[in-house]
Amino acid sequence: MTVAPVGPGFSTTVEALRLRQWQLGPGQPTLVMDQFSAEDFHLVVDDRADVHVSSKDGRFYLGWFPLGRPGTDGEGWKIAVTGTAKVPGYHVSFDTETPADIVAAAVARVLETSHRL
Repeated sequence: MTVAPVGPGFSTTVEALRLRQWQLGPGQPTLVMDQFSAEDFHLVVDDRADVHVSSKDGRFYLGWFPLGRPGTDGEGWKIAVTGTAKVPGYHVSFDTETPADIVAAAVARVLETSHRL
């Protein structure tokens, strides 16, 4: 019985191996903050220049910490939604160098899933 030898590795093209350019750096935080209206959200800028946004019902929170959230290792953004008696809430964090576009997309999705009762 003869077995055909298997070719080494994988095949690809030079084009597939070309480097990509990725968005890096914090970007413009206004892309995130511009999603909130004064009608539905409270906005507070504290003495450290950290920005805190909360829904009027208190169940949604967004914190932006340009110099890092105190007590963490470089956490720059914090999104939290409080759960109910039957369903737990959740939270998501991003570091200070996460592009604001990425955070804005996450916030947009969270806001899309909410509705008034």
